[in-house]
Amino acid sequence: MSETKNKYTEAVGRRKTSVARVRLMKGKGDITVNDQKVEEYFQLSRLRLMLEAPLERLKLKDKVEISAKVSGGGLMSQAEAIRHGIARAIVMQTPEMKLQLRAFGFLTRDSRMVERKKYGLKKARRAPQWAKR
Repeated sequence: MSETKNKYTEAVGRRKTSVARVRLMKGKGDITVNDQKVEEYFQLSRLRLMLEAPLERLKLKDKVEISAKVSGGGLMSQAEAIRHGIARAIVMQTPEMKLQLRAFGFLTRDSRMVERKKYGLKKARRAPQWAKR
């Protein structure tokens, strides 16, 4: 949420327990995640496609460079957190794209979290097996 002499826009994206700090700057389409190329960090192509979805929909893939620092959660929620951060950074840079990103659902933070385990149960809702005798 700041700009410096490098002219980048920074935004935070979240999903479950993952938090991603995304920096968006003009460039040729390189994406780095935790100082690694996106292909090395997210080896599954569906995760990379999910992460790049806002750029694909707005046809910005070859016009911006992205650097992301992400922590917490699993790979799926990290990819979704980065996607959320990318969308928020795009809106900060060009506010007129907000309606498009909102329509695609990239600006809505998915608030679903894991339900806590309850006392006397095996999991959040799974009760121990009941025995009649």
